[in-house]
Amino acid sequence: MSDVVVTNNPAQDRYEAHLDGELAGFAEYILSGDLIVFTHTEVDDKFEGQGVGSALARFALDEVREGTRRVKPQCAFIKSWIQRHPDYADLITRGEHH
Repeated sequence: MSDVVVTNNPAQDRYEAHLDGELAGFAEYILSGDLIVFTHTEVDDKFEGQGVGSALARFALDEVREGTRRVKPQCAFIKSWIQRHPDYADLITRGEHH
């Protein structure tokens, strides 16, 4: 199985995951001041169960950690991923913890 390759595509305001050169999924965001608001994550049905969503979340949140932004996870997938990986909870804005 190939590795998922994730890149930030700021022109489209999203992180994109490719598998075997094909777009497998994306995580859309809005930049607002010192926040990055994740609004929607989608994985193509063809690539379900291959770690695409998790790769997207990990890459995006690792990149956020390198900067100064905080995360506001409006997207249910990103929110639940962070809940399953509490070592990323420190990136969430106050008032977003559940």
